Amino acid sequence: MSRKYFGTDGIRGLVGVSPIVPDFALKLGWAAGKVLAATGNASVVIGKDTRLSGYMLEAALQSGLCAAGVNVRLLGPMPTPAVAHLTRAFHASAGIVISASHNPYYDNGIKFFGANGKKLLDDIELQIEDWLDKPMSIDNFDELGKTLRQEDARGRYIEFCKASFPYHLDLKGLKIVVDCAHGATYQVAPAVFRELGAEVVAVCCEPDGMNINADCGSTHPQNLQAAVLINKADLGIAFDGDGDRIIMVDHTGSVVDGDEIIVMIARARQQEGINVGGVVGTVMSNMGMEVAIKNMGLEFVRAKVGDRYVMSALAKRGWMLGGEASGHIVCLDKTSTGDAIIAALQVLAAVVQSQQSLQELRQGMAKFPQQLINVKIAQKSDPMQHEVVVAAVKEAEAVLGERGRVLLRASGTEPVIRVMVEGENQQQITRICQSLADQVQKALG
Repeated sequence: MSRKYFGTDGIRGLVGVSPIVPDFALKLGWAAGKVLAATGNASVVIGKDTRLSGYMLEAALQSGLCAAGVNVRLLGPMPTPAVAHLTRAFHASAGIVISASHNPYYDNGIKFFGANGKKLLDDIELQIEDWLDKPMSIDNFDELGKTLRQEDARGRYIEFCKASFPYHLDLKGLKIVVDCAHGATYQVAPAVFRELGAEVVAVCCEPDGMNINADCGSTHPQNLQAAVLINKADLGIAFDGDGDRIIMVDHTGSVVDGDEIIVMIARARQQEGINVGGVVGTVMSNMGMEVAIKNMGLEFVRAKVGDRYVMSALAKRGWMLGGEASGHIVCLDKTSTGDAIIAALQVLAAVVQSQQSLQELRQGMAKFPQQLINVKIAQKSDPMQHEVVVAAVKEAEAVLGERGRVLLRASGTEPVIRVMVEGENQQQITRICQSLADQVQKALG
C-alpha cells in the first residue's frame, strides 16, 4: 500500500509547512499512541537533534502521546542511534527521533523505531496513517500518559558505545579531531573518545539551533581536513547532524569514505576470526569496495540506496555488516541500526590492534574512478523505457566490460536522473558518462 505521510525514512519537510507543523505533530503523537496502546501498557522515548524547531515538535508529540494514554521519556539532544539503543534498554514500545539528519536547520523530520531498536514495520506505519485520518479524541481522562525527563540518557549511551570497543585496548597516544556538525553528537562523541584515552580536539560542538550541518560535519569534510592538518592529529572523524553517518580523514588530510570504512571493519573482523558471512553495499558503492570484499573471500551484494534497504538485505541473509559511501555504517554485531560513533570505534580498534595508521589501513581498497552527472528532467520518468537510452547503456557496458559499470537512477527527492559511470580509466568514464547524460537529456529533458 502507498503511504500518505511516511517516506522511506519517516516524515520530513520544511519547518512551518505541513506536515512539519505543531498540529500535525500533535495528531501524529496521538495516532502513534493509539496504535501502541492497543498492545498494552505503552511507553515511548523521544530524542532530537539540535534544531531550534525540535522544542516545538517535541512538545506537540509528547502531548499527543499522553492524550492517547502513552507514557513518555524525554531524552533531550541525542544521536539517532542512541534513541534506537535506549528504546531497547528501557523496554519501550517505540522510539521517536526528531531530526532531518544532514539537512539544513530549516528542515526537520520525525521517524520511529520499533521496540527492537529497528525501523518501524511497514504495517505499523500504515496503522498510524489510518489513525491520522480519524478525529482526535480523549476517551478516558483517568488513563492519560505521563512524561519523564531521562536525566541520565547521555551517560547510558556513552557507556553503551564504549562497550563496543575491545576492553583490553585503549586510545592513549592518539590525537583525534572530532567534528560534530553542531548536531546531536556534540556532547556524546567527544566524551566517548576521551574516556577511552584519546586526546580529543572537538570542533563544531557549539549548536545554536540554526548552525547544524552548516559547512561542517560529514557532508562538508573540508572543515575536518583543515583541522586535522592544523592540529597535526593522527586522524579526524566527522558526523552528520543526527549522528548516524561518519566520514573520516587520515593524518595527511585525505578523506576516508563509508566504502573504505566498511572494508576496514570487514578485514578487522576477519582477522579476529569472526565470520561476517558477507557485506551489503548499495548500487552507489564504489567497485573497488566490491573487489576488496570479494578478495577477502566474502560475498558482496548491492541494495538500493537507503539504510532501510541495506538493513533489509542484511536481515535476509543473516549478515552483520553493510552501509553506504555517504557514511551510514551498520554493524549488527554491535547494535541494531546504523551508528556513526560505534563505526568509528571499530575503525579505531583496528588502528590500535594493527599498530598501523588510518592511511595505511585504507590501502586495502583501491578506489575505481567514478563520474556522476545529474540530468534535470521535466517530470519523473524511467530512462530505461526509452530505446535510445537502453542502446546507449548497452554500448557503454560493452566498452567497460567486467571492470566497470553503468548506473542510471532517478532521485527520490528531485526531478533528476543520476547518471553514474565507473571504471579503471578516468578519461574513458568521463567521456562515456557525458555521452549517456546527453542521451538521457534528449530522451527525457
